[in-house]
Amino acid sequence: MSDDAPRAPHGPLPTGGTVRPITRWGTPVMHRPQARVTSYDDDLRALAADMVATMYAADGVGLAACQIGEDVAMFVFDCPDDDHVRTVGLVCNPVLTLPEGKDRHLEEDDEGCLSFPGAFVDCARPDRASVTGFGLDGEPVSFEGTGLLARCLQHETDHTLGTVFGDRIPTKARKRLQKKHDEVADEFPPDWPVGAAAAED
Repeated sequence: MSDDAPRAPHGPLPTGGTVRPITRWGTPVMHRPQARVTSYDDDLRALAADMVATMYAADGVGLAACQIGEDVAMFVFDCPDDDHVRTVGLVCNPVLTLPEGKDRHLEEDDEGCLSFPGAFVDCARPDRASVTGFGLDGEPVSFEGTGLLARCLQHETDHTLGTVFGDRIPTKARKRLQKKHDEVADEFPPDWPVGAAAAED
């Protein structure tokens, strides 16, 4: 990831949050569409700050609210694109747009999920993506990107719809993913990344 300051087209991510345990696949909140945001208030801002703190503690590039157990259609991200330019942002009630027809090119690359930690397998996704939605004050926001950023915008929007990337891969690939996850499961205790973050303080 680039050491340069990230692009923040709609302002910086909220700070001052508390690191929370990451919710795992299999938990019901991970597998149902999330409740749309209707109140842009202090509670939402506090949730977003916790999401940011948890994402960084887990060394992730994105995190959805359901990944800390909250039934809220919102995600945060800090992710580079194909040019290694980082973009940071937050989207409530995201709507994803993908290229169609001759503009649609699939890119098969490693994908993982903080809610199924320690395991990666190839997952084909369009190499460009854009997302629109709302920021913490209810203002319209939009983001677009290539490469890993495009993958992140798709992956996190999926979370708000109750889809995990394991739903998008063939059975054999999912079995490989499960095996890799099981091999390193001891490195990710139930309160992860809370314990890891405390150890660094």
